[in-house]
Amino acid sequence: MASLDYFEDEEYPPDLSEDRLISLVSQIKDWQINHGSLLKRVHSETENSVLSHPVGCFPSAFPRERFQQAVEVQEIFNKLYCSIAEDEDLIYNTIKDLLPVEPLAKALWGIHEAARDAGYVQDISAGVFRSDYMLHLEGNPSKELTRDISKTQLKQVEFNSFSCSGFSHANKVANMHRYLARNGSYDVNEKPFPIDSLPKNYNIESIARLLTSAHLKYGPPRSKLATHTAVLFIVQPFNFNIADERPIEYALWNQDDSVPNYRLDFPDIIEYTQLTEERALLFHPPWLPSDKPVEISVIYQRAGYEASEYENSGFDARFQLEKSTAIKCPSVLGHLTTFKKVQQALTVPGVLERFLKSSEIARIRETFVPVLPLDESTAGLEARQIACDVERSANYILKPSLEGGGNNIYGNAIPAFLNSIATSEWSRYILMEKIHPPDANNLLMGPACLDGGKTVSELGILGCCLWQKSKTQQSDTRCDLLHNSVGGWTFKTKYSDIDEMNVVKGHGCFDTPRLVDF
Repeated sequence: MASLDYFEDEEYPPDLSEDRLISLVSQIKDWQINHGSLLKRVHSETENSVLSHPVGCFPSAFPRERFQQAVEVQEIFNKLYCSIAEDEDLIYNTIKDLLPVEPLAKALWGIHEAARDAGYVQDISAGVFRSDYMLHLEGNPSKELTRDISKTQLKQVEFNSFSCSGFSHANKVANMHRYLARNGSYDVNEKPFPIDSLPKNYNIESIARLLTSAHLKYGPPRSKLATHTAVLFIVQPFNFNIADERPIEYALWNQDDSVPNYRLDFPDIIEYTQLTEERALLFHPPWLPSDKPVEISVIYQRAGYEASEYENSGFDARFQLEKSTAIKCPSVLGHLTTFKKVQQALTVPGVLERFLKSSEIARIRETFVPVLPLDESTAGLEARQIACDVERSANYILKPSLEGGGNNIYGNAIPAFLNSIATSEWSRYILMEKIHPPDANNLLMGPACLDGGKTVSELGILGCCLWQKSKTQQSDTRCDLLHNSVGGWTFKTKYSDIDEMNVVKGHGCFDTPRLVDF
């Protein structure tokens, strides 16, 4: 096992000679080109332009014990969120204050109500989840924090249950760092870099396995019109992140028993799909010569997370998917569980007890930080006082329900922001206590520059689930888990003076944890 003092006589990252650093950078660039660690520039003058993904040149230290803790609690979180996705009352009571002020929540709840009134015809759902964490050091944040990661706690940043991205990129970067460790690029003074400190990653394989399980669970075509069944990826047009999506498609095709799968842009759903009387979803791929449609077994959502997508025909398109017999990954109710209001509701005493055993509750509650509503409840009014106070708000983050990153308001900027919007809109936000991670040195490499400095990291754990709605619908048995696994991880690193962590938007880079023991 690797110990924290592996480089006890050296700086970390090691101070490589100019020749070795040039070689390392060249190898990273070559790896990215050869393994598709790229972003597609969809609005550039030349159609084929791409950018390399920002990456950490060296793996970043992370306590093995905290990494293992995150892995071990993931199946509990999976179970929890599968159960919440089948609890319509809890979801409604949690998001009802959002409906008048949050267009995305209003659209999704409206689609659920329409599908419920039409009658749901599929009681099996799937989920690709990601629970994000940072290391936390207790203490006065106004004082300089120790960098001793042995004294850190694991704290949850957020839980994502819809269109989770970054898994393929993380898979590639993990393999890249393991390759560089094996070929001697990180060796110092003839000390080999400990390869066992770099965990393996199976994100692509795990998501493909989940979608395969759902596809097989669906079974043969229900419509005589269809030639076969297939998984349908719902994606955004002009997609810059295809190098994160396509590897999952390829993995499905490349299995010994390949699973057919196709892509469809969200705005084109109505044009190229139809429902039979039994509500089987038929897809007519316009590029295939056959006039016969394909019956969709599983819908994997990688689009539909922005309110603007539900304008025009977007509402009807998602409604058509939702009321079909296809297994949704996820359903609309599953989508709603990704809202930050749900994360906040889970910190309220008594809510977790609806779904989990006391031993399970204790384990996941260890990862919570205080999260407060900003509504007109007693707790919400208290949170508003904190948020409007320049000094007290310094230790908090204001988070909306919007996904995609770049929407948070930090610390002293919170009061001015709240004063700039109507009080009626405050309920769309939650107030989360800041996590205070230790910083570390690293060298980060983007498509245009290479720079070093103080950094902090975020660990994400992949959860893969397939479940069936329970016929009893008791609090603790709202769903029967058919597949519940930990699939892999993501690891992102950013400079410590940057608030946001969103790699595709230029905030941070993909990295690999260098697991250390104490």
